Amino acid sequence: MGVSFVRTVIVFLLLIVSIRIMGKRQLGELEPLELVVAVLISNLASQPLQDTGTPLIYGVVPVLTLLACQLVISAISVKSSRFRRVVSGKPSILIDNGVIVQSEMKKCRLSVDELYVELRINGITDISQVRHAILETDGTLSVLPYAKFSPATPEELGVAAPDDGLPVSVITEGRIMRENMRLLGKDEKWLEAQLRKRGARSAREVYLLTVDASGNIYYAKKEGVS
Repeated sequence: MGVSFVRTVIVFLLLIVSIRIMGKRQLGELEPLELVVAVLISNLASQPLQDTGTPLIYGVVPVLTLLACQLVISAISVKSSRFRRVVSGKPSILIDNGVIVQSEMKKCRLSVDELYVELRINGITDISQVRHAILETDGTLSVLPYAKFSPATPEELGVAAPDDGLPVSVITEGRIMRENMRLLGKDEKWLEAQLRKRGARSAREVYLLTVDASGNIYYAKKEGVS
């Protein structure tokens, strides 16, 4: 009995430390990679608890190996957007300007009833009120209503509501999204001017820079950059 108690406490503490190292995102919605790691860790950790004849190290080593693999893959994903798309996929736009994108619905194997459930959870009952509905890589649905249908709407206040559209990333974690720049009709000179205006010497100093349809810019400098 005492051996089982000690083994259980050791595995419990190991799992707590592992989850803490993996990060807070593991506590919310899981992406495919994270779900696989969580399932495998739970199975591997249960084996030495169920069979006291199995050496504890047989459960500890695989858990630590999975943790190391997850950390390496996460680090590569942060550096490479292509690798991140391969591992986690990419968001799917299910509603675009009030219209259901049926091809994306089929690709995601999502029914209209399931879409309505997610919309109701977000407080939406009329699809025509939705500018964009995006199925994120962790399975959650981000719903962006038209400005006039947002809570405390400008329409109710009797003021004009500019429709700024969906912000487009120009720089993400120091990387220039050149395809997005082409979609926005922006060039390198424009980007250099925006960086100079904000005191950045290069894109490597920028954590995030986005532009919406009205030309509004969101800028965030990397932490620790002087």
